[in-house]
Amino acid sequence: MMKLPASFKANDIRGLVPGDFNADLALRVARSFAEEMISGGMVVVGRDARLESPGLATAVIRGLVESGMDVVDIGTCGTEEVYFHTSFKRAAGGIMVTASHNPKGYNGMKLVREGSIPVGSESGLRAIGERAVRGQFRAAVRTGAVREDFDKTPYIDRLLAFVDTTTLKSMSVLADPGNGMAGPIVRLLERRLPMKFAFVGEEPDGNFPNGVPDPLKAANQKRTAEAVVRTGADFGVAWDGDCDRCFLFDAAGRFVDGYYLVGLLGEAMASKRPGTKIVHDHRLVWNTVERVKAVGGVPIKERTGHVFMKQRMRAEDAAYGGEMSSHHFFRDFYFCDSGMIPWLLVAELMSKSGKTLAQLVDDAMAAYPCSGDRTYHVPDPLAAVSRLYDAYAGAEGAKIDREDGLSVEFPDWRFNARSSNTEPVLRLTLETRGDAAAVPIHVAELECVIEALGI
Repeated sequence: MMKLPASFKANDIRGLVPGDFNADLALRVARSFAEEMISGGMVVVGRDARLESPGLATAVIRGLVESGMDVVDIGTCGTEEVYFHTSFKRAAGGIMVTASHNPKGYNGMKLVREGSIPVGSESGLRAIGERAVRGQFRAAVRTGAVREDFDKTPYIDRLLAFVDTTTLKSMSVLADPGNGMAGPIVRLLERRLPMKFAFVGEEPDGNFPNGVPDPLKAANQKRTAEAVVRTGADFGVAWDGDCDRCFLFDAAGRFVDGYYLVGLLGEAMASKRPGTKIVHDHRLVWNTVERVKAVGGVPIKERTGHVFMKQRMRAEDAAYGGEMSSHHFFRDFYFCDSGMIPWLLVAELMSKSGKTLAQLVDDAMAAYPCSGDRTYHVPDPLAAVSRLYDAYAGAEGAKIDREDGLSVEFPDWRFNARSSNTEPVLRLTLETRGDAAAVPIHVAELECVIEALGI
């Protein structure tokens, strides 16, 4: 097969500018997208706050109009706004210029076709990349037109439709957009909510003066946690750069692993109707399965990655899907992920139950303590997964699942090891049944198995 540029990943395009990704490639990808995925109509284009994004978005728009496509430019936004407007405006496709949580200097593109259906390596992205590399495009019969539409009102209306705002209690929230795209959205929501927000890194700024917009980094979590405590907030929320993921902190500044939020939201969505299907990833599962089944829901495992999750949700007509990495997908948001809907739902759960965020998740955290997502830089991640398989496949009582990397389950603990879809690293997650002290012991045991490959 033709070798694609290094910026082409499993689920999107992302790389350093200009070496791995630049305006010329963005234009060619846009033209390829128009020819491979859509036959005419309108494409929604948005961009994040990165310094290169305006120029890259201009190149994308040029590529589309040269292909005969009309364009609706929605300006600076979060990725989920492109998803929303693609379906809301009944567009033929959507393109978001973003590099999500990557450091300054990176940029890229996320693509969806009609109905906000994602375009990944197995659903058209490879073909788009090959056509872009060849650079041979059909002559368009017309030049497309461009119009701007910066009105966020329909999008804000859809977010608020997920909660009963009349039940929301007055509370204080610490918001940490990380100088990404969440700040302006939260300010619009604030006008219609009985909440007061204190901010850290509110203004979108591609220089990222407060560091890389990645809430999974320990330094960023520390900053958010300290701000929650300092401001006396009822809970805190942090977002990645394009704000399609949110991360929660309780009133004491404790980081709530995304795994427990999947269980909490899965239970809440499944409780509305018996038989409701909830999709979740393979990495950490016991808490989600237990909570969803307890209210009559049907938990379904799917491979990690937004393309796979969305495909499975559509096939199953699932109401909700969640990954422990804090991607949360909703059927009534066109089966797309949102970094805004989850914390709104949590605020509603807190208001209706009278419980704090800590009280909502404490039992789950005690019942299924976990390692979180651990990353190891090894020369060959796939070889590391194979080494772990060889070590555990014959162990007494082990149940093996190879659908997404390697999952090994024992009666009292389990782990998942997989090669990342986006980076050359091994990712390891582990949980136990109520034994927090055993988590680091099992992690050390697994690290001994792979250490010969060089951690």
